[in-house]
Amino acid sequence: MRKIFGLAVFGSVIAGGGAGALVALRTALPPLQAVDRPVEYRKINSHSTVADRPNSQNAPPARREEVPQTQDGARFRRVMEYARQQKLSDRPMGEIMQAIGNQFLGAPYKANLLDRSNIETLVVTLDKFDCVLFVETVLAIARGVAVKDYTYQSFTDNLINLRYRDGELHGYCSRLHYFSEWISDNQKRDNVTEIASRMGGIRLNKKLNYISTNRANYAPMALDDLNYQCFVQAENKLADLSMNYIPISSIRRVYPQLQPGDIVAVATSIPGLDVTHTGLVYRNANGTMGIIHASPNGTVRVSRDLQYYVGNIKNAIGIMVARPKDPR
Repeated sequence: MRKIFGLAVFGSVIAGGGAGALVALRTALPPLQAVDRPVEYRKINSHSTVADRPNSQNAPPARREEVPQTQDGARFRRVMEYARQQKLSDRPMGEIMQAIGNQFLGAPYKANLLDRSNIETLVVTLDKFDCVLFVETVLAIARGVAVKDYTYQSFTDNLINLRYRDGELHGYCSRLHYFSEWISDNQKRDNVTEIASRMGGIRLNKKLNYISTNRANYAPMALDDLNYQCFVQAENKLADLSMNYIPISSIRRVYPQLQPGDIVAVATSIPGLDVTHTGLVYRNANGTMGIIHASPNGTVRVSRDLQYYVGNIKNAIGIMVARPKDPR
């Protein structure tokens, strides 16, 4: 069996569809190859788009990043063409999220995608996903589509803004590894709103230290004392982080309050860890609520009943919920 790592660089144990599966969601691997973009030290304003960023006479025009001539680039073009043809920008944000998520159904699940280099880079992939990467990708695209910004640069800027603390890519330690912090940090920048607390959620009181406690499992800090010390400091700052979750037995009760595209994160009883899986609320044709997610069982898929699915995840205790903010 594979080692148990955690969500977004740490491990989890998921039993989906009644079958147990040990899965690595965003686990660290020894360096295999350099990936898409070298480390960039910049901050993205979540309220701006490529078109409205300032351009003074003393500065050259902002570089507009071209869509890469790759399979990922071709899929990006197809998704954006679909968004234009279907006039998704006229729909509510949740419907945009679900429509974009549907474009990736069948894409394979792949762990370790963000940790194949010792140098932190912006990893962009549209043909395979881990569970967090799927959520980030759909939300990054949907935010552009909502404001009719179909450019690749807007997409990658949105990814940086979602994935890194304060919207800044500044090395491995700047990535939002614990998903409860991902929610909190993105709420500060008006990307999402935490809503489990207003749906009768229970406070999750837990010290988050799984990553540093299992240092040897993570190549970027296993032999790097600076990364390790940075991580310990980051974890210490999470002591007062507010975490709320809906218990498994109460998930169906909140179906009427959920919307398609809401971000769900499976809260866990594993010591030191907050979340083991993520996905998006999916409204079925009959109005019931499921989850669309990059499933460790193989592909991006729809599990038709959210409570049933979460109830079959080992160590799960409930769900955290965040609603994407409409940028319009």
